[in-house]
Amino acid sequence: MQLKRVVVTGLGALTPIGNNVSEYWENLTNGVSGAAPITHFDASKFKTQFACEVKDFNPTDHMDRKEARKQDPYTQYAMVATAEAMADSKIDLDAINPDRAGVIWGSGIGGIKTFYDEVTNFANGDGTPRYNPFFIPKMIADIAAGMISIKYDLRGPNFTTVSACASSSNALLDAFNYIRLGKADIIVTGGSEASVNQAGVGGFNAIKALSTRNDDPSTASRPFDKDRDGFVLGEGAGTLILEEHEHAIKRGAKIYAEVMGGGLSADAHHITAPHPEGRGAIRVMLNALEDAEMKPEDIDYINVHGTSTPLGDIAESKAIKNVFGEHAYKLNISSTKSMTGHLLGAAGAVEAIASILAIQKGIISPTINNQNFDEDLDAKLNFTLNKAQKRDVKAIMSNTFGFGGHNASIILKAYEA
Repeated sequence: MQLKRVVVTGLGALTPIGNNVSEYWENLTNGVSGAAPITHFDASKFKTQFACEVKDFNPTDHMDRKEARKQDPYTQYAMVATAEAMADSKIDLDAINPDRAGVIWGSGIGGIKTFYDEVTNFANGDGTPRYNPFFIPKMIADIAAGMISIKYDLRGPNFTTVSACASSSNALLDAFNYIRLGKADIIVTGGSEASVNQAGVGGFNAIKALSTRNDDPSTASRPFDKDRDGFVLGEGAGTLILEEHEHAIKRGAKIYAEVMGGGLSADAHHITAPHPEGRGAIRVMLNALEDAEMKPEDIDYINVHGTSTPLGDIAESKAIKNVFGEHAYKLNISSTKSMTGHLLGAAGAVEAIASILAIQKGIISPTINNQNFDEDLDAKLNFTLNKAQKRDVKAIMSNTFGFGGHNASIILKAYEA
């Protein structure tokens, strides 16, 4: 069968360095760190006392108080980013077929704050079960997709992908596949996460995943730096409107980029650590290139997973050299997590937006906080250290790798009619 072309026609972002797409992009290119002491709760007794929180966010600025109380923050974030993307896409909801418009969302954890609050209240009570009637609907990881579909009357495919830090990349690829197979015209896709709370920070501390640079949070996320000591927990949401090419053309849509393909793989190695030689990362990038029918030489920029962990950064850079060979030295490579922190299940969507804007603007956002380059890495690779770089960008690859060995890679290209 003839596969359909799939394009991006709307963007929305709520991040630790900007509450909309334009703020996010401005701070990315200026190398602004979103890390600061935690304000959501008293973190004084935790090993890590900072995070990349969403700032100056009041849900009642975006929805009425009654509606906000029915939603976990991860859903609130999803609704706000999606409202921006829908407005940006200029979709006339009365002019589309709602049965061919869907929502495929990603979240690694879902409503962890709601779960923590409700169980804590029960544990601190007298044993009488007094649970909020919205406990389960607020907590489940699929509810953001459901809420988006309800708000916009989108009756097509509707589900949530859960693959840890690869969740929203998986959602994007599922959305891409549904459209190119002709099963939908429009898919609202992306991801959200809101794990900066006692359970999230405490849990990641327990497995020694987080940086403990409490004396200097703004420089704690430092991919490819010799002194990196773990990732910085982030939160937020990113939304992309994917649309079948001819459908977008007929309604005169603005087109940001074209989705060319993607890859999936598993490390099959360890529950949290990457394969030391980047076995799964190699396979997922090769799968993406094959699916997109592109060569390594066609890629200009890789938005890497780049979490600032001792093992992960080395494994991914080895994998890039393995896949791209000599062309690896002609690539720009950067980690936007150096600024946003790690948004877990929302990372893929937020980083895909950064990649699309790199194509649009001809600017590669930097990997900040690199003060002491790790000599175990290849210094000849262009990691776009500390300052943004101008470059004509035709095609990008965006990588996300999750606990459990889940790998996803997406390829986007400058749109050509």
